[in-house]
Amino acid sequence: MLRFSGVGVSDVGRVRDQNEDSAFLGPYLALVADGVGGAAAGEVASATATHVVSSHVMGQRLDDIPDTFRRAVEAARDHIVAGVDADPRRAGMATTLTAVATNGRDVVMAHVGDSRAYRLTDGKLSQVSTDHTYVQQLVDHGRLDDEGARQHPWSNVVLRSLSSTRGTASDASGGEGEVDITHIEVRPGDRMLICSDGLSDLIARDVIADVLGHDDPRTAASRLLACALEAGGKDNVTCLVFDVIDGRWVIGDGQLLGAVRDPANIVTRTTATGTLPA
Repeated sequence: MLRFSGVGVSDVGRVRDQNEDSAFLGPYLALVADGVGGAAAGEVASATATHVVSSHVMGQRLDDIPDTFRRAVEAARDHIVAGVDADPRRAGMATTLTAVATNGRDVVMAHVGDSRAYRLTDGKLSQVSTDHTYVQQLVDHGRLDDEGARQHPWSNVVLRSLSSTRGTASDASGGEGEVDITHIEVRPGDRMLICSDGLSDLIARDVIADVLGHDDPRTAASRLLACALEAGGKDNVTCLVFDVIDGRWVIGDGQLLGAVRDPANIVTRTTATGTLPA
């Protein structure tokens, strides 16, 4: 049965005052959420999305991962909406979300925003997520190459995110706020990286591939973080490095990282007005 084995790291970086990234890594779910820069209470949005989605997914049998992701995303959005209702100063808060889950057979990704998921197979790195950004649109239309996109001054202009704006989880690219849900092809022995743009904006693709190929996931994650900090650390940096393995079913709660570690950042039934769905 397929499951994940690895480690995550998260750091405030060298410029920001607080960490607005949140992440979770367990045997069957890995996710990174990055509070969208410039919006109010990004740490609340990312922590709430991480808490709600991880709780929802880990509490299900995962017979139908896409449907579970759809319901988890809508529950997270409901909590974000309630968080804004409870405190209007949070108006505009939003977060990216890149999550990968397995039920032992299938591997499915839910993605919105510009956090990224990569797969390393036989030493070859491929990006399995697609950024929902203005710059990615330029790349798609052949007006920028990957290196130009990484250096573009508008690289952080996110067109889609998980916010208080109503949207849906979709099986195809859609409009503002929609979350793409797709099956991804993996095999035992593949290594995965999920990261916030604080890493991918600063580190070239070939460097990511080289560091990610280290035998030990912990060492690879630590080195990727060090590379981002050495490159300036202009944003929060979060990365999950994990291997896809074939092994027996295990029970594990997982590792929490970043803003979600502080309960004060999580909008729950007791911290928001109104009644929230389970």
